[in-house]
Amino acid sequence: MPSLLIAILTFFAYAGLSVSFWRGQSRGDTDALSRGTVGHLILIPWTLHGYFLLGDIFAGGSFDFGLLNALSLIIWLTLLVYWVARFFYPIGEFLVLVLPLAAIVALLPALFPADHQLTHTDLPAFSAHISAAMLAYSLFTIAVLHAVLISQVEKRLHQGSLPRVLRNLPPLMTMESLLFRIIAVGFALLSLTLASGMIFSQEIFGKAWQFNHKVIFGFISWLVFAILLLGHAFYGWRGRIAVRWTVSGFVFLLLAYLGSEFVIEVLLHR
Repeated sequence: MPSLLIAILTFFAYAGLSVSFWRGQSRGDTDALSRGTVGHLILIPWTLHGYFLLGDIFAGGSFDFGLLNALSLIIWLTLLVYWVARFFYPIGEFLVLVLPLAAIVALLPALFPADHQLTHTDLPAFSAHISAAMLAYSLFTIAVLHAVLISQVEKRLHQGSLPRVLRNLPPLMTMESLLFRIIAVGFALLSLTLASGMIFSQEIFGKAWQFNHKVIFGFISWLVFAILLLGHAFYGWRGRIAVRWTVSGFVFLLLAYLGSEFVIEVLLHR
């Protein structure tokens, strides 16, 4: 089956589920939907999405990891985390937001293919490095989404008006607890990513480790999240402080990868 057709089918499947969850939101039963048959159906477009990504990234025996493929993989992993977490947390409202994003990013690589092949893809160190990096990016994507939602809920509560889209979210304490658990796991994976890049740079990338802008932004992001976790553990940081530090760390993480990729692929056309 052609990859474009798979991507289109995936888009419409995600879009259909998005409509179901948006309608469920108006009835206030998104959590029931997420734990029921509709929630299980997410696995259908998610599997198609993964199949398309696998074929696109490993096309022709190479490893094509361009900007759009990376974004698509991050959202794919994010949706997987949410699909599993729905059994333990009332996160149906988050699926309302993530499913439309999944529909869009599943289609983009097929519409705008880019050739950004990497070498040394058969090495265990490379696989560990890329896996840790993508899982870390996915978890921090979830974390920043939670942080923004927490900020909006707190702001609206102080104003005395809460939009319908925010009314059925889990309690703030539940959201903050989940936020710091996600950040802690993401921080561990980010640490593994940076360490493997330093130790196995010659093996992974075919050249000695270099202290370039990508590494600098990566370490700044690592430092921001380290300070946030320490501040939460020893000083009880939460609320707006946690939101600001989370967003800041995520921005530096984006600059570490997406910033350089944007310049290379979009501006330099390489």
